[in-house]
Amino acid sequence: MAFITYKGVGIKAISACVPPKIMYNKDLGYLIPEDDIKKIIETISEKRYAESDVCTSDLCFKAAQKLIEDNQIDLETIDGLIFVSQTPDYRVPATAPSLQDRLGLKQGCLSFDINLACSGYVYGLSIAYSLATQMGINRILLLVGDTLSKIVSTKDKMTVPLFGDAGTASLIEKGDYPESYFSLNSDGKGAEIMQIPYGGYRFPSSPEGFKEITYDEVSVVNGENIQMKGMDVFNFGVKVVVSDIKKLLNSCGKTTEDIEVLLFHQANRFMTDFFSKRLKISEEKTPFSMFRFGNTSSASVPLTIVSEMHDKEKYPHRNCVIMSGFGGGLSWGTSLVSLADTQISELVEY
Repeated sequence: MAFITYKGVGIKAISACVPPKIMYNKDLGYLIPEDDIKKIIETISEKRYAESDVCTSDLCFKAAQKLIEDNQIDLETIDGLIFVSQTPDYRVPATAPSLQDRLGLKQGCLSFDINLACSGYVYGLSIAYSLATQMGINRILLLVGDTLSKIVSTKDKMTVPLFGDAGTASLIEKGDYPESYFSLNSDGKGAEIMQIPYGGYRFPSSPEGFKEITYDEVSVVNGENIQMKGMDVFNFGVKVVVSDIKKLLNSCGKTTEDIEVLLFHQANRFMTDFFSKRLKISEEKTPFSMFRFGNTSSASVPLTIVSEMHDKEKYPHRNCVIMSGFGGGLSWGTSLVSLADTQISELVEY
């Protein structure tokens, strides 16, 4: 556990963007038995899919524009841009510099990509906080998102009901913010639990990688589709998430009773409900966006903030907010931050 404390930095604003195209899980009868579909749509009714010519960077660009316009941000005050995604525009070059240019940020703006999945927002937030504490840097624009629909097999009953697309933007800055705390962790022994085997440099794209493989009698994937061992992911989450939250709270002298909002990566409703019960946190303190958007990977935490916390009356107390991200890598992270003064934009579509 890497435990990190930050002082004098915080999140000024958050925004999110989703594609307008809605995919309904009720329409998966070609792949999944009707009784199973009924169970699925109790927790995930629909997802958003980007069109073939829309990339993650486009969704993040739109979210960033919304944030900048809503908060009247002077572009000259943004000193850095971080892009967190596993679905970049290209393998080479990095996507962040192109977003710096598209947004009209100054050429002196540092920019780089981070390749992380479901823990990506917590990791990216910690790196943005770290940079914002430095002299000469006042604001960092953190763009986080994925378009996993592009790498899901439509014939895979494990992944096709689950994953959706989204892009988000968060502005981190110096200011009179309370202390923030982060715990960051990894365990590479579980890398194969969630993986795209081909298309990288260990196993480059090849005819072998595009051969279709059937598993569970009906699901079909190839080596360039995302492949997930669902039960192993569940067991991993059960093993690490609750214990990491408790360790973080203990390290910063707080208890579960101090938590005002608990934001989980939207992996699985049964899983997150299980975590809440273990922590004895009520559903009223746990926003949930998976029903409408599915699992949006690294974007799920900020998307949940925008979709569920834009109305301050719904979650009026937000000074002690726990964020928990966990997934591919394997990697996981927990943070305790304040969103009391964070401006949350309305959700937009690309």
